[in-house]
Amino acid sequence: MTESDTFELYDLEVHVEGDPDTFVCRHRPGLAFAVEGEDLVFPEGGRFSFYALGALLPLLAAKERPTARNDWMTTDALIACPDPNCGAKFRIVRRAKRTLSHGACTVVPLGRPKEDAE
Repeated sequence: MTESDTFELYDLEVHVEGDPDTFVCRHRPGLAFAVEGEDLVFPEGGRFSFYALGALLPLLAAKERPTARNDWMTTDALIACPDPNCGAKFRIVRRAKRTLSHGACTVVPLGRPKEDAE
């Protein structure tokens, strides 16, 4: 029997929420971008603050992966803008699961990591 090299990730959507009158940054309420596998997908003409993106990136990689029901990463979805004076919030929404292939994502072969083999 051959071991499958597939794994699943959630597609995500990131929405800007909040009262625009409280925004300091140039956020616009609504869909900001989607995450499909390793790709960020912006709506036509879409813009997003790279400071806010920098704050979200570590959470996006974790939010893509299946998590335990009681894990905070499963339940918490609202992230504040990194500018402490800005009232914007970013909601990370899990959408459909996507099946990916290990071999299509890396050249490192499957198997036990070297540090685990010792």
